[in-house]
Amino acid sequence: MYFVTICTKNREHYFGEISNGTMHLNDYGNIIKQQLNWLTEQYKYVNLDCQIIMPNHVHLIVEIISTVGTGRDLSLPTKIKPLSELVGAFKTTSSKLIHRFDCNSFSWQRSFHDHIIRNDIELNKIREYIINNPKNWERDRNNAENILM
Repeated sequence: MYFVTICTKNREHYFGEISNGTMHLNDYGNIIKQQLNWLTEQYKYVNLDCQIIMPNHVHLIVEIISTVGTGRDLSLPTKIKPLSELVGAFKTTSSKLIHRFDCNSFSWQRSFHDHIIRNDIELNKIREYIINNPKNWERDRNNAENILM
């Protein structure tokens, strides 16, 4: 399992706003939500354990399942993409849809941050961080208002 953070270029707000500790997605945020679901449908070995879409970034816990299928299906080879290719597919497809929605200025920050989750204690702390992220937006390091220019 991996803890992944993907930010918009220059941490610009595209996906909605936070009000009273709750994230409210706009049309672009709903595209992001749709493409996260697409990722799990397109790649059956991908499970999104926990996720939050914030105004300018996305936090995910991505599980890559090495065994896909049951019975005879196990004998069929499944090429499992590395995390970087999965994130790349998400970023590419979501960008194309947002651009089609008439927002040509949108782009993702180059690359992404990932952290291998090593045990259940760490997993639970990261889940709690993701769930509480909107409530802690005022102090979030990804909030552009908290970045010294």
